[in-house]
Amino acid sequence: MPRPALLSPFKALGPGLVLAAAGIGAGDVITATVTGAQFGTRLAWALLACVVLKWVLNEGLARWQLATGTTLIEACMQRLPRWVSLSFFLYLLVWTFFVGASLTNACGLAGHSLFPQWPVWAWGALHSVVAVALVWVGKFELFERVMKLLVGVMVITVLICAVLVKPNVAELLRHISWPVLPPDSGKAVLSIFGGIGGSMTMLCYGYWIRENKWSGAGHQRMVRADLLLAYGVTLIFAVALTIVAAGCNAAVINGSGMALEVAARLEAALGPAGRWAFLLGFWCAVFASMLGVWQGVPYFFADFMAQRAATPTDGEEDLKMTRAYRGYLLFLAGPPLALLLAGRPVAMVVLFTVIGAFFMPFLALLLLYLNNRRDWVGGLRNGPVRNLALVVSLLLFGWIAITELKLIFSS
Repeated sequence: MPRPALLSPFKALGPGLVLAAAGIGAGDVITATVTGAQFGTRLAWALLACVVLKWVLNEGLARWQLATGTTLIEACMQRLPRWVSLSFFLYLLVWTFFVGASLTNACGLAGHSLFPQWPVWAWGALHSVVAVALVWVGKFELFERVMKLLVGVMVITVLICAVLVKPNVAELLRHISWPVLPPDSGKAVLSIFGGIGGSMTMLCYGYWIRENKWSGAGHQRMVRADLLLAYGVTLIFAVALTIVAAGCNAAVINGSGMALEVAARLEAALGPAGRWAFLLGFWCAVFASMLGVWQGVPYFFADFMAQRAATPTDGEEDLKMTRAYRGYLLFLAGPPLALLLAGRPVAMVVLFTVIGAFFMPFLALLLLYLNNRRDWVGGLRNGPVRNLALVVSLLLFGWIAITELKLIFSS
């Protein structure tokens, strides 16, 4: 196996940073902010545990693709019973509608927080149209550059705010390293594992590493480092959000004034610069997530259609130019706009994270099956440690999904 060609450091960091930007988004921002307002940094250990498990799952996905040259969707279509791919496809349709609603609402909330002259629904529709235009006419290189810029601004601004409010570092380190469950924190822990680090967006990574020509076992180390960067950025951003949200009014945080409440707290502590820095970072986070989802998720549908028609594809450039890709992009950005009129942006994001939680146990189970077949993945099969981590993921995320389902039917 030839060694992979050397890439410039900035280029090599591309897929992981794009994944971090797409995966952080609305669910992470709202979950971490609400958690910080209610419990400060006392649940930082859950943030760390969550990103570790998400790293394990995404590394398993990438390892399957490096070993076989096929995406997870191709694996479902080619190697598993038909009912698996059909169920996955139906879930994708439902998830897509709610992720579209979640992100348009979150972007509307971010835009309205910066410039309240326009209502949330107008800002949400504008962001959706701009994201569609960037994906439709732009090549992957432009998309990647924009995503890197957004993730850089969002992390730096929120991290600077977190440092300037002078958190208790010793206490933060203790909360990260030693699990504790404050009273009434069970639901918050469920939200962290269900909402931090993305769910279906993890599948986008396979298409983005194709753009960077990463294939074969020789790229395994590079992919692991890249994913470590992605989830390291996710953890830093989430912890920083809990720090800046600590001390905020929890009742206000759960409503549409969430961003303004945190911004007001930072303005009182740091002056106007603190307010605008947070609002800018908040906007970058949710718009980067929208842009990443608008660019990455239509690949899933196009991949399904290509496999169903037994049409050979030549990487994701072919998929991106198909009618299936462009039609699904319009579906993702269009019909969910109707939910903007509901006027409950935070509720839309929370509902999306609940729906996304059902994907995680399915993914863990799939990777336990696929990546233990030596005749399929060869030397890249799971080891005992990875199998243990996947079993833990399956049990944990399965329990979360069942709990969320009970909450839905009991409410």
